[in-house]
Amino acid sequence: MALIFPFQAWRYDPERVPVQQAVTQPYDKITPAMQERYYQASPYNLVRIILGKRLPGDGDAENVYTRAAASFQNWRQTGVLRQDPEPSIYRYSQTFTVPGDLPGGQTRAERRGFIALGRIEDYSAGVVFRHEQTLAKPKADRLDLLRANRAHFGQIFMLYSGSGKVDALLDSAALKNQAPDIEVTDEYDVLHRVWRISDASVIASVQKRMRDQKLIIADGHHRYETALTYRNERRENERREEAAKTKTESPAPYDSVMMTFVDMDRPGLVILPTHRLVFGLPSFSPAQFEADARKLFNVEQIDARIDAACATAILRHAGIAGTALLAVTAEGSLLLHSPKALGTSLFGDFSLRQQALDVVQLHKGLLEGVLKISEEAIRNEENISYCREAAEALKQVQSGKVQIAFLMNPVRMQQVRDIAFAGEVLPQKSTDFYPKLLSGLTIYALE
Repeated sequence: MALIFPFQAWRYDPERVPVQQAVTQPYDKITPAMQERYYQASPYNLVRIILGKRLPGDGDAENVYTRAAASFQNWRQTGVLRQDPEPSIYRYSQTFTVPGDLPGGQTRAERRGFIALGRIEDYSAGVVFRHEQTLAKPKADRLDLLRANRAHFGQIFMLYSGSGKVDALLDSAALKNQAPDIEVTDEYDVLHRVWRISDASVIASVQKRMRDQKLIIADGHHRYETALTYRNERRENERREEAAKTKTESPAPYDSVMMTFVDMDRPGLVILPTHRLVFGLPSFSPAQFEADARKLFNVEQIDARIDAACATAILRHAGIAGTALLAVTAEGSLLLHSPKALGTSLFGDFSLRQQALDVVQLHKGLLEGVLKISEEAIRNEENISYCREAAEALKQVQSGKVQIAFLMNPVRMQQVRDIAFAGEVLPQKSTDFYPKLLSGLTIYALE
């Protein structure tokens, strides 16, 4: 049972700071250059909380987390952030240009969802499903931030299958308000608009329609599992104190986390490919790679002068029939398709469903099997980096910075759904949902 709740969000007061100068991309998408730009934008930019600068003298008494907590407390006390007067849910619309590498590229599209609190569930409850594995280090960092601030500044991106019925309810309610409560265009020319909906009857209808939903985490696995850990900590810490008190049915603030819910049956859901760049291998040979790859795939040689548009078109056409990967070296390009090793020991405990995915064929067959890059090295990004743009991947090969680039088609939404509901996972950085949800549009303070 998926339980959602309205909440009184803290939001930037536009008279104190323009929201354009205050909100950010999700913390894990903020590069050092972006961090500096956000710092310069405003003394109240959210980056100072979600990804503050670490200083040489940091210690237990003062550090990036204590400074974040001090800023958050100060901004609330001085009115930079103000709390909405009524429990609400928030209609969230993102209008964007579809990246040119994808079908329909360069056209404008809209993705609609809503922001609300969602009750945190153990995966074993069969309500919330993941599709990617998580790493310990990012979770430790987010947990320290959550402990210090006791607040959530960004939303977990959740998918559900609602056939547009919840969207219809929210569209009708948002139209009554006409102008959005928040309107901001980010650095990727994505228009973000938010409408506050406090009508109790609308909220109750949305809650009822969401109750039977199963939720898939699209983005925010680390933050979801951090919220789960924090919930368990708080429950344990308060268990003894609560033992003598009368239990209530009302959830504690830490039992929920802020989520944006998006109907995966509706238009506007875009997944970008994430290409793999391999470097630093001591004895890499394009000829040897091709010979070994032919044991695992059917291989076709492609014109060495291939450009990004051509590469994308070749991949898209070949991907209609199944797995298709493009391996690009300084000596030429290879189209790899029709895997030969399905069901073999090469894939260990991976199900046939997982083995059919391009990204699994790449990781287990080519990165680990042929190039001998260990799973741990891949996880730590020791010989591999990631790239969204095909043109940039080709440029890296041509410059000699990269020994081989693997260009991919994006994972399909149906594949994500099937993997998640089967209780299975994809390799890291398998999905890149676009655009990202901005942090700081709404803030959920636990106390």
